[in-house]
Amino acid sequence: MSYVGETLGNLLHQTAFFNLTWGNYVMILVALVFLYLAIKKGFEPLLLVPIAFGMLLVNIYPDIIASPEQTSNGVGGLLYYFYSLDEWSILPSLIFLGVGAMTDFGPLIANPVSFLMGAAAQFGIFSAYFLAILLGFNDKAAAAVSIIGGADGPTSIFLAGKLGQTGLMGPIAVAAYSYMALVPIIQPPIMKLFTTKKERQIKMQNLRPVSKLEKILFPIVVTIVVCLILPTTAPLVGMLMLGNLFRESGVVRQLQETASNALMYIVVILLGTSVGATTSAEAFLNWNTGKIVILGLVAFMVGTAAGVLFGKLLCLITKGKINPLIGSAGVSAVPMAARVSQKVGAEEDPTNFLLMHAMGPNVAGVIGTAVAAGCFMAIFGI
Repeated sequence: MSYVGETLGNLLHQTAFFNLTWGNYVMILVALVFLYLAIKKGFEPLLLVPIAFGMLLVNIYPDIIASPEQTSNGVGGLLYYFYSLDEWSILPSLIFLGVGAMTDFGPLIANPVSFLMGAAAQFGIFSAYFLAILLGFNDKAAAAVSIIGGADGPTSIFLAGKLGQTGLMGPIAVAAYSYMALVPIIQPPIMKLFTTKKERQIKMQNLRPVSKLEKILFPIVVTIVVCLILPTTAPLVGMLMLGNLFRESGVVRQLQETASNALMYIVVILLGTSVGATTSAEAFLNWNTGKIVILGLVAFMVGTAAGVLFGKLLCLITKGKINPLIGSAGVSAVPMAARVSQKVGAEEDPTNFLLMHAMGPNVAGVIGTAVAAGCFMAIFGI
């Protein structure tokens, strides 16, 4: 009987109930909230479902992301190996390959001024960088945190890894992806605050047709120009443009379909679950995480406001030909930010179609955030 009792006791003490802290229960609750937002409310479910489930797993079974040095048999946890692909910048680069294969750069080519709106929206990143330094982060940590302002999860992970800020990667990635999911909630009040009803009702002229040759040359030219100026952006910009060349060349349809579908979704699963698994209670529930979340929100809000204000300036210069709402799409949450521009404009006038116009600044924002990351790496000699 003593053997049976001892065996049952060992089994009982192996359950998670005897090993979890109050912090683990808090993070489990956060994971459930994220799952609710993703499944019930439809907030970026492709991102939030794997992130939330990774968060759930690591707070129930921390060893799922344990390194080989932390285990008795020298074999790391499942999500440790997924996470290593984040640290090595492999998964973020592959995400950009898939994004490029799915993205039509036509609106950006047809309206090059969109580049300026995409650049203006990056102001939030650099303002958050100086604010992060004031809050006590070192220069590299401040850069890694500030890139959240682009609302671009892969770039945030990429830069954190390159700058050696892997300890902050979990909170940074979760904040970036959370703000990507919350774009429809965060942006509209800012957009309405800085625009008048008359400005929101502006109808823009149809974009000019873009030739096939222009679409083929665009990814090649952008790769050459951007990577010559900032070679460190090659993993992101290069993969983004390679994916787009797959799409526009028309001769590698199988590669384009693989990059934009099967490969993209596999990478999202690996990246999402591994990012979620970095949010153990010990790593996540601290004051630094709170500062990161606040700084990310400030950066995102400032970036949105800067894009809208620059849109207002262009509206003034062009005598009312540009709707300032499309400037908010300069953050790189593709295509959610462009959809928000369309939604806010349609609220004022249901016949106003801004989506394609907003896609120009939106895809420019993807390039702009990658360039901002490259600037930080160049500054620190990475």
